[in-house]
Amino acid sequence: MLNVKIRHLAVLSLTAMLIVSGCGSNTASNAKETPPASSAAAEPAAAGAAVKADKLDIKVSFYPMYEFTKNIVGDLADVETLIPAGIEPHDWEPTAQDMAEISAADVLVYNGAGMEGWAQQVIDSAKGTQLVAVEASKGLDIMEGVEEEEEHAGEADHDHEAGGHADEADHDHEAGGHADEADHDHEAGGHAQEAGHNHEAGEPAKEDHAHDHDHGGLDPHVWLAPSLAIKEVRTIEAALAAASPENAAAFKTNSDAYIAKLEQLDQDFKAGLKDTKRKDFITQHAAFGYLAKEYGLTQVPIAGLSPEQEPSAAQMAQIVEFAKAHEVKTIFFETLVSSSVADTIAGELGAKSAVLNPIEGLTDEDRSSNLDYLAIMRQNLEALKAALNE
Repeated sequence: MLNVKIRHLAVLSLTAMLIVSGCGSNTASNAKETPPASSAAAEPAAAGAAVKADKLDIKVSFYPMYEFTKNIVGDLADVETLIPAGIEPHDWEPTAQDMAEISAADVLVYNGAGMEGWAQQVIDSAKGTQLVAVEASKGLDIMEGVEEEEEHAGEADHDHEAGGHADEADHDHEAGGHADEADHDHEAGGHAQEAGHNHEAGEPAKEDHAHDHDHGGLDPHVWLAPSLAIKEVRTIEAALAAASPENAAAFKTNSDAYIAKLEQLDQDFKAGLKDTKRKDFITQHAAFGYLAKEYGLTQVPIAGLSPEQEPSAAQMAQIVEFAKAHEVKTIFFETLVSSSVADTIAGELGAKSAVLNPIEGLTDEDRSSNLDYLAIMRQNLEALKAALNE
């Protein structure tokens, strides 16, 4: 009888321990659902916790849009990149499943200015849904793209080059500063009528992919100038705040913190490129026009806006002539595409080739090194400083 009582007491004791343990487990689980305190002040954080179970579902087109958006929302929204890592954005087209997922999302963030040629079709197909489409570059002063037939080496003043306007010191690119250009459509896909425009100098259109990756004659690479990336972040923030007003204060806090880093990056670019020995640099892909324009440089591209375009023999000869005349010792190529053209020109000159990253996507190496937009842009800055001071 005594043994039975002892066993009964042991069971009661074990049951009590399990109940206490279970309560502790539930408390820990609930704590994980609370947004981090650093994301917002006390009241916005509480609001964020209240909507945690129903967070915004945000789709973004490619890596820079992910970086900007994720730094705005923190843990208060789910952000997914549409274009897979390692895929050149110019090559990507959404599948029917992708389009269905975008239509089911709350927000689509895309760069615009012709970067995502598929965007307008997707947006049109999502009409009638809750989808909010955010064009990050909207309101910026979008430059015309570099035409392939323009002679890179033949004009000493380089006025034709994207970014070849170093004398325009103020470069006021405030969002909305060109509202009077009402007919200037910056929507992705808004220049479909120009799809067949032949960019090869004196040659018939011979490459079908030239229209597949057409930007509508515009240069979309605004994110490569930190000063303009700041404005894209603010545009995204405003749209997300409207889509989720209860989290607007938290989004503002997060944006301010990230923009402070972008502002420091902008200052470092200004200081680092101000007094270089030379101001012109040769790139395989005409992606750095905004960077050049913002920081007083001249981009001399081998090919045009599409990274896959092959330059003609005449264009190659012009670049070689220019490089020899200006004693260029570095030819820049980029990640995600072949470096063969840059390597060929560098070999002809006895120069070297080096990476200038357009950050259109992260490579496996970038990911393994935990690199992000800020880190890669600093690598770009160091590469430019080295080449321009040779």
